[in-house]
Amino acid sequence: MKSGNSHKGIKISVTIIALVSVALILLLWEKTPLISSLIPPETLDVISTETVELTPDTHLKEYKQLSPNGHQSTVNTLEHQPVAEAGHVLDVHSVNSSGLPTSLLEPRQDDKDLTKSPAQETGCNYAKGKWLADKKRPLYSGFQCKQWLSSMWACRLMQRKDFSYESFRWQPKDCDMPEFKGSEFLKRMQGKTIALVGDSLGRQQFQSLMCMVTGGKENSEVEDIGSEYGLVQEPGAKRPAGWAYRFPSTNTTILYYWSASLCELEPLNLTDPATNYAMHLDRPVPFLKHYLHKLDVVVLNTGHHWNRGKFNANRWVMYASGKPVKDRKLAMMMNAKNLTIYSVVKWLDSQILQYPHLKAFFRSISPRHFVNGEWNTGGSCDNTTPLTAGSEVLRDGSSDPGAEGAVKGTKVKLLDITALSELRNEGHISKYGSKANAGVQDCLHWCLPGIPDTWNEILSAQL
Repeated sequence: MKSGNSHKGIKISVTIIALVSVALILLLWEKTPLISSLIPPETLDVISTETVELTPDTHLKEYKQLSPNGHQSTVNTLEHQPVAEAGHVLDVHSVNSSGLPTSLLEPRQDDKDLTKSPAQETGCNYAKGKWLADKKRPLYSGFQCKQWLSSMWACRLMQRKDFSYESFRWQPKDCDMPEFKGSEFLKRMQGKTIALVGDSLGRQQFQSLMCMVTGGKENSEVEDIGSEYGLVQEPGAKRPAGWAYRFPSTNTTILYYWSASLCELEPLNLTDPATNYAMHLDRPVPFLKHYLHKLDVVVLNTGHHWNRGKFNANRWVMYASGKPVKDRKLAMMMNAKNLTIYSVVKWLDSQILQYPHLKAFFRSISPRHFVNGEWNTGGSCDNTTPLTAGSEVLRDGSSDPGAEGAVKGTKVKLLDITALSELRNEGHISKYGSKANAGVQDCLHWCLPGIPDTWNEILSAQL
């Protein structure tokens, strides 16, 4: 009997110890949340040649212009808006083993199968396939598309002599991608508004799409309706925050809005031109909140501004839940970027319930191709021979796991262009750009016509 009681006592003691241990672990977890990165630090995101496009004055004007209530805000009307108007306030201290706040990873109740990848959900993995030579390319002339194409990206107007990079098309492995025809695309998008929101790579995609739908031809009938979206050039600004054009024949609008981070930037002192900006990682850019009801297709991207150099130059200070970020793990650049991507995708997914006509995409990151240094340390991309790194992508998953993970289980689709663009290191502006004289090569942005045209072909196919 004593032996039985002894064994029973040992079992009770072990149980108590286990419970106490679990309680201590939970307590420590609560005090020191582990926010690890979903993406290993890769050379894709260290730094970029992308110029800082926002001056302090432009920041202030943009914030005044695009306050969430839709009016020009003043000191008296500024308010801290939570991330989602759908009632979600982020708790950055509630995390799980994935390294991101649990509130961002909770599965939707109507998702039947969250084990499916974004490619499986669409029925075709457009990111898996190969590059093929095509004599019908390019889709427009880099000489002629001056109405929409910036001269700094039109390599036909530069000193470059080799243009073989223009003569390839992407062929998905498991499905056909219809040939892109501008007139047919406009008819399909009749009465609709397409918005590209993101950094200068998003601007390249926008200019590419404008050239593609017009065939690179001048079109005097296209209307500049930027003012309808607050896209006007403020005094002292180099350019407006974006552009919006309407094609009267089909009432189709294509617009671009510049947002390098996709999150809200709030000046901490409206009266100080040199103020810092609260970079609210868990709030989408106000432009989206204000104009989403007018949009039918949204394509988001961010990535190359997530480095200390850009943060310091723009005077961005990380905020979450309305407060400065103090947690060192969350302040790590990859974690902060992931938090923003997950936040904006989750918010956008919640809005699709209210706007069921909306088709939303998050574009994966565009790769950089610097070798033997960075953009400011002699890095170059002088190769002009196509497909030296191979012509085929065979992997099923995305090469941008952060973007892939953010859209999984949501109604936001992944526009996966990373791996197929990685194979095209000969397509960058390289040493032929405006900064070439300073010994700086652009191995981030692409020559147009070029790789971003394929991004738009895949977008059109997914639509």
